Amino acid sequence: MHDAIQLTERGVPAVAVVTEPFVPTAEAVADAYGQPPALAIVEHPISHNDAARLRAKAEAAVRQAVLVWSGARPPATSSRRGGLDAEAAGGRAEDAWAAIETAFAQGWTDGLPVVPPTPERLRPFLDAAGLAPDAVVAEEPVRRRRLTVAKIAVNALMAGCRPEYMPVVLAVVRAMADPAFNLHGSSASTGGSAVLVVVNGPVRRQLGFNATHNAMANGFRANATVGRAVRLIIANLLGGVPGVWDRSTLGHPGKFTFCLAEDEEDSSWLPLATERGVPPGRSAVTVVAVESPHQIMNEWTTDPAEILDTFVAAIRANMLTYSVWPGPYVLVVPKQLRDVLQAAGWQKADIRRYVYEHAVVRREEWRAVGKGRLVSDANRDRIYRALKAPEDLLVVAAGGPAGGFGAVIPPWFGDKSQAVTRIVEGV
Repeated sequence: MHDAIQLTERGVPAVAVVTEPFVPTAEAVADAYGQPPALAIVEHPISHNDAARLRAKAEAAVRQAVLVWSGARPPATSSRRGGLDAEAAGGRAEDAWAAIETAFAQGWTDGLPVVPPTPERLRPFLDAAGLAPDAVVAEEPVRRRRLTVAKIAVNALMAGCRPEYMPVVLAVVRAMADPAFNLHGSSASTGGSAVLVVVNGPVRRQLGFNATHNAMANGFRANATVGRAVRLIIANLLGGVPGVWDRSTLGHPGKFTFCLAEDEEDSSWLPLATERGVPPGRSAVTVVAVESPHQIMNEWTTDPAEILDTFVAAIRANMLTYSVWPGPYVLVVPKQLRDVLQAAGWQKADIRRYVYEHAVVRREEWRAVGKGRLVSDANRDRIYRALKAPEDLLVVAAGGPAGGFGAVIPPWFGDKSQAVTRIVEGV
């Protein structure tokens, strides 16, 4: 839809071809550009079709395009649900329960209750930001949305953040707005990715971010609410609502909140942010568009290579059953496995090199997972790597002290989104 609008603005007649489930998203794009949606709508899906069915769908699209261009069928009027203006939530509500119900009715929540925002509650968040309320922190070019300090603060408040979390939330927003992260693609895709936030530096302890027990799950306000603020910002300020901009087929629980801190005190490894160029002693966040985590366990060896082979097996499974394309995988290594690796002298760089060399699949292996139609004599020996380079692997020291567990967190869609790190300013 975006390309069709760009062509139309340049005087080139264009119609966007979409399947039925993507009509609301196409309408939302057109609405963002102030254009009526010129659509050719074909039956879903495009995949799982033979050549004859694909030709029939293409011919149907051409017929519809001709009708639009000839004026016989004018572009449709957008029927999408209204935009979500979280700033409008700032009014006073005497009854807290009524205010919560209003937020549900207005579509300002992630499906759970939010803290009703009022001017009195919002003021400390604006003070903590250290910027003017109307200052633009980031812009999303596809949806033409400007994210101001005030709008971000409202969503952080609703998520349950404390005011002092604002510098971290602002750093996350700046990181997500980096073109390398591909915020539009990763938040609109059917792949259903979440934004993983990894926190490094002194701010972890200052604000109470958890890096040990239950590191990727519930129980700690800073982790839970900063990660939740990210999802509310995407939904309320960027229209990332399921069925509209968010086209996730399944999604995963990380879309509620997915924020962890690195255990820097109990690890001899360099922190992730330091490896990525942040000066020691500075606080930073790293964002990655990810699919659901896969937990592994190996308590039966002290050989670092054998431990990493277990991680590699999970990566290879993801390559065969989900996406074969290389991208920024994340390994979370808790203390018990970390101690074994560190005792053998293995640093993060050694882990990255090993995984780069061993996380490999041959196209022939797709036959064993139901994808034999994609294998031919010409391509059966083609080799695919999980990583374009060892540096693409993010190794995070986090998790409780007991148990030979770890986690592989796969990327959303190969290298379509890159990990981005930003310094937390003002702390």
